[in-house]
Amino acid sequence: MQRVDAIVVGVGGMGSAAVYHLAKRGVEVLGLERFDIPNAEGSSHGVNRIIRLAYWEDPAYVPLLRRAYELWRELEHVSGDRILVITGSVDAGPPGCQTLDGALHSCDLHHLPHELLSAGALTERYPGYRLPDGMQAVYQPEGGFVLSEQAICAHVAAAQSLGAEVHAREAVQSIRPAGGGYLVQTDRGEYRAERVVLTAGPWLGKFLPQLAPLALPERQVLLWAQPTLPEQFALGRFPVFNMEGDDGRFYGFPVYGIPGFKIGRYHHLEEVQDPDRVDREIHPRDEEVLRSAIRRYFPAADGPTMSLRTCLFTNTPDSHFLLGLHPSLERFVIAGGFSGHGYKFASVMGEILADLAMDGKSPFDLSLFRLDRFAN
Repeated sequence: MQRVDAIVVGVGGMGSAAVYHLAKRGVEVLGLERFDIPNAEGSSHGVNRIIRLAYWEDPAYVPLLRRAYELWRELEHVSGDRILVITGSVDAGPPGCQTLDGALHSCDLHHLPHELLSAGALTERYPGYRLPDGMQAVYQPEGGFVLSEQAICAHVAAAQSLGAEVHAREAVQSIRPAGGGYLVQTDRGEYRAERVVLTAGPWLGKFLPQLAPLALPERQVLLWAQPTLPEQFALGRFPVFNMEGDDGRFYGFPVYGIPGFKIGRYHHLEEVQDPDRVDREIHPRDEEVLRSAIRRYFPAADGPTMSLRTCLFTNTPDSHFLLGLHPSLERFVIAGGFSGHGYKFASVMGEILADLAMDGKSPFDLSLFRLDRFAN
């Protein structure tokens, strides 16, 4: 039976970063992943994920984001790969909406450079945008995207170079306290560890049933469309966006990787599904809800479909993360419920998870994410 200092269960966005930061601290760490590294089963595939400092969700995220940017740059240096791409970011919507007011509040509170633009001024600067009159946009120059699958590979490779061991295609079946530590049973063997970090994404509730109602997996669909005016959606000509309208909240990217403009709708069709039985087929309604947004807000992107893919969100009731030490088990760290906006934090979450596993605390204020906030 193999014995290690720490086991990370789930080597996706958060888990791969946790393995790296544990190995960086000299910890003997084993990462166990049910699927491939990287894979298209969870929440981190589809080329890239938005990163932005003008954080409408809560200004408490901004200190974490500053550190995340630093650590993404560190990973680029360590790996020699491009991980972080700066495009500028747009948070848009009608005056008074949560997206616009929240972004402005974060910018003002944390003194972030930004501009407030009318819909017309945004189109004049970035012609790919055709937002309705009356909408406004917060432009923040430091926004962009993280190459999510590339980052997972880079974290794993960097961890392996420091002595970490990572097993793909090895499903964890149980985690049990044993002898002052933990016994982890997989479909290939047994392992003992002093510490466990659980980063199982949409499968979090399968391991901890008490968290199942608080970490709900939701089917998500992404569309890449070939623009009819490709120069308007080229890298350097089109900022990433997060936009709130009367038809939903949408997000998107310039052309990169897959040859198309990428768009998604938060909560898509609001389909909570079992992650082991999620519908991964693409249906006409999936495409139409995204096509209608392209026609309305980005008409020059309404060309042929290049790709359609499903992925998973894991939503909490308040859309904030679940993060902290298990309330009754020592040296057992839980991270999940990243609610469709968590990937950008993976680099700093890896550092935080290593701190919690080894020291039982983090220098960051994590009160927004405490596990007991839903105790009632």
